Amino acid sequence: MQRVTVTAGSDEQSSELQSSRSFSPCIANGAERSKFEQLKADSDYLREPLATELENEQPNFSEGAVQLLKFHGSYQQDNRDNRQKGHQKDWQMMLRLRSPGGRIPASLFLAMDDLADRLGNGTLRATTRQTFQMHGIRKHNLREVIGTIVRGMGSTLAACGDINRNVMAPAAPFDKGAYPAARQLANDIADTLSPVAAEGAYLDLWVDGELSYRIKPTRAVNKVRERQQEAGVFSGDREEPLYGTTYLPRKFKCAVTVPGDNSVDLLTQDIGLVAFADANGSLRGCNVYVGGGMGRTHNKEETFARTADPLGYVEAEHVLDLVQAILALQRDYGDRNNRRHARMKYLIHDQGIAWFKQELKANYFQHPIKGMRLEPKAKLLDYLGWHRQGSGTWFVGIPLLCGRLAGDLKRGLRQLVETYQLEVRLTPNQDLLLCNIGTAQRGSVRAALEAMGITTPEAPPLLARHAIACPALPLCGLAVTEAERILPEVLDRLDAQLRRLEIEKSMLVRMTGCPNGCARPYMAELGLVGDGVNQYQLWLGGTPNLSRLAEPYLERMPLEKLESTLEPLLLGWKAAGGRRSFGDYVAKLGRDQVKELLAGAA
Repeated sequence: MQRVTVTAGSDEQSSELQSSRSFSPCIANGAERSKFEQLKADSDYLREPLATELENEQPNFSEGAVQLLKFHGSYQQDNRDNRQKGHQKDWQMMLRLRSPGGRIPASLFLAMDDLADRLGNGTLRATTRQTFQMHGIRKHNLREVIGTIVRGMGSTLAACGDINRNVMAPAAPFDKGAYPAARQLANDIADTLSPVAAEGAYLDLWVDGELSYRIKPTRAVNKVRERQQEAGVFSGDREEPLYGTTYLPRKFKCAVTVPGDNSVDLLTQDIGLVAFADANGSLRGCNVYVGGGMGRTHNKEETFARTADPLGYVEAEHVLDLVQAILALQRDYGDRNNRRHARMKYLIHDQGIAWFKQELKANYFQHPIKGMRLEPKAKLLDYLGWHRQGSGTWFVGIPLLCGRLAGDLKRGLRQLVETYQLEVRLTPNQDLLLCNIGTAQRGSVRAALEAMGITTPEAPPLLARHAIACPALPLCGLAVTEAERILPEVLDRLDAQLRRLEIEKSMLVRMTGCPNGCARPYMAELGLVGDGVNQYQLWLGGTPNLSRLAEPYLERMPLEKLESTLEPLLLGWKAAGGRRSFGDYVAKLGRDQVKELLAGAA
């Protein structure tokens, strides 16, 4: 992409930029901006028209305000189950937390639980990015809900929108190996990439500008953030030095993990970091992967899921600088004219990883990027059941199919958290960990869980253990069919089929109601991607450890034909014997033979 030199901000600000600094034509000037890019630029750092519309009596926001609302952590939704011809839509808001590594302190969990009952639809949902979201909030209650969360030491800032989203990390609170370093790095990345001016707007809108609730980065993070004013990373805007007034072309996602632990679906991230620690647990450096992403659009071959490429190894003292440098490169070069082509995965696909690395080193990051360090084979860890957390403390992982907390389970977990002041951590697999359980409390917590019906949290049904689904209908505006509400039935059907065929092995199943990939179905051994009412694309060939993309085999498979479609493949898998996973069996069989088997079942 050709680059052109432009001015940005005031004349005084522009004169301070090095003469060699240049910007992508996509953000060169207002005349070249799309309508949405201009909306961001004119919003006064994400304030207007949102601030004005919060004061009116309408039950919904305008399209412009809705787009800005995302940066504040909320989506406007319409409950399609309640649609009636000739009546107004059932407008409500979904709200999502910013919680790096899935950490939810007891006080915040209790506040969220109360808000869900009073001002939401009575449920909380653990997302596939390790945070809680609430549904059913009315527009006139939104300020109270967000304000309560902020005053409870939580935040929803940048949980959605064209900005860095919630940073993922292994949820397990182990105090050994590289786990503490990985958790700290996730927190530091979240703070490093947090917007400056937009945070001021966020506090103005939701807590009357109370600055005491500002994000409080560590000294090391503040040093890195100071370098956002320097050439290369600097956007040209002093108020919002990293993002500028138009923020990013699209959403941006980061994850940190430790060698061998792929609980975070590392290769699906814009930036994936594998943290290496020394014998004392101090961070030594990271392997860095770039350019992953799941979102795509049906019948648009130019959109696709992609796994990240290895970039290299970076020493600990330069990791945060590298992360913000990569974001700045995507800010400048990401496609701002076509939102379907705006993610960093397309930039790297189009230009190549060699170009990306060269441009990064030439204009954004001045420190060494070394060869990748060896890593052990990764596993999809879930931490279910009881584990020793540290000296005298334990945690227990509780399976939550689809992440939905409601009814007796929600009430029972609230009582446990409130009684023992337990910290909650959410996993990317939509499960929940109760943490900081003292040895003396362990028996009481175990008994309470058993009374709730959770007798063997370490051994949920095999198919359900790692299966995930997006919310889909009735609330998601992008959904074309069901996912969360029918996943339990789909798993029961598959389980019955495996039993009938006397297959004792399991497989990784993921399901979405549209092609945007929120449940990351394109990494599954069996992915079902909504493409019409009760019809799904069939994706096959991912791996149990999330290391290989699946491939699409059928465009519109009626869900009623799931068993008959899969039967020839399952029988072949059984006949092949051995320990090979279903995804590996499909990959080894080859595309032509798989298609023949599927055609024979049609």
